Amino acid sequence: MTAALLVPAVDLGDVRPCLEGAIPAIMATCAADGTPNVAYISQVYYVDEGHVSLSFQFFNKTRQNLLANPRSTLLVLNPLNAVFYRLHLRYLRTEDSGPVFESMKAQLAGIASHTGMADVFRLLGSDIHEVIEVERLPQEPLPEALPPPPPKPNHLAVLRRGSSRLSAARSLGAALDATLDTLTQDLAVRHAMVLILDTTTQRLYTVASRGYETSGVGSEIALGDGVIGVAARECTPVRIMHMTSAYLYSRAMRNSLGDAQPQNTDIPYPGLPEPHSQMAVPLQSAGRVVGVLFVESPLDMQFSFEDEDLLVALGGQLGAAIDLMQEAEAPCTEDEVQAAAAIAPSVAGPALRVRHYRSNDSVFINNAYLIKGVAGAILWKLLRHSQQGRSEFTNRELRLDSSLRLPDVADNLEARLLLLHRRLAEQCPQLRIQKTGRGCFRFEANGPVELEDVAA
Repeated sequence: MTAALLVPAVDLGDVRPCLEGAIPAIMATCAADGTPNVAYISQVYYVDEGHVSLSFQFFNKTRQNLLANPRSTLLVLNPLNAVFYRLHLRYLRTEDSGPVFESMKAQLAGIASHTGMADVFRLLGSDIHEVIEVERLPQEPLPEALPPPPPKPNHLAVLRRGSSRLSAARSLGAALDATLDTLTQDLAVRHAMVLILDTTTQRLYTVASRGYETSGVGSEIALGDGVIGVAARECTPVRIMHMTSAYLYSRAMRNSLGDAQPQNTDIPYPGLPEPHSQMAVPLQSAGRVVGVLFVESPLDMQFSFEDEDLLVALGGQLGAAIDLMQEAEAPCTEDEVQAAAAIAPSVAGPALRVRHYRSNDSVFINNAYLIKGVAGAILWKLLRHSQQGRSEFTNRELRLDSSLRLPDVADNLEARLLLLHRRLAEQCPQLRIQKTGRGCFRFEANGPVELEDVAA
């Protein structure tokens, strides 16, 4: 008598490589009268260690069977080693909104675009199933060995290095740069950005980026707009493995500012024109979303579920750091103090014509749009005081100035100052902001400035 083939026990985590959408799953259901039915399933989504979600796209025989008999069996294949797994499921409910639904909707849009089925693959709901048992099926010897998958970085080691960089950061700008350094140096991610949520306008604004022709600092995305907006609104990671027009970004639309005002107040969004892989992870602190960490690539299938797990962990630390640095206002580093002392004195030259519109605090310099909102209001305040000979300011006085319309909670003042600092460095280096101490900074105009305040 030969010994039975022993197959080690597996959990749902072992099956996650099968759920990337590369190979459709096969689902077996049974009608109330016992009649079986087998069908392909477009999408199987990992919810947690005890649940998966299946795409509900059509009211077909599979759907009818699930409503009559919630038990089903799912066959999935690992594309890396050709191992089959059988999942025994029990249908629980269908969700037509929320984090799971929105993540599946985004991923399905990518699958549909990749397969030319964008007009057919439309998600009606996310069917949540309890995973009762996972079986690994015996594997037959392959005629030829599969080529080994390309080597991957050690994600735990990457997280350790990223955490070390973040813990050493003493300013918001340093924390953002530390995070992007980890992505580019340790994960070979060439295109990435960080956006922070403005709770007043319910928009996300870019504060740092890597790999683009222009930084896009100050460009905005509305909640719910594309991968970034959905991740922030639903507080969930969103990962797309194939190009999809449904989740591409166009430049953010701006409200009209009046006939007397130039209309181009759109800072170009820095994203790739044709991304094939995208992932957005919400940055959270104290149970709320403070921003989004976003990566993308011109190639298909670039971001795995392991990458998602890593970015969620790293993003959690960055979210906490953003909150901490708003409250703590860390002292300057020696480099920052030396840089502040090295600012060149004002010199004569062509005057900068600065126009401010009170309706939304937009600021134009020599008829070119620079910034708006709270950052625009801060710049206008600094410019008015600068003309009176003042150059030293504190974060505290900005927070106490009601005319700036900072929100009462989570004002993100440090982020707005960083945004303004970087926007000026790129577009108007004659105006400079430099930290000089704990909660203190210097503002200088390197040349004459003409101010115009427009009430409209």
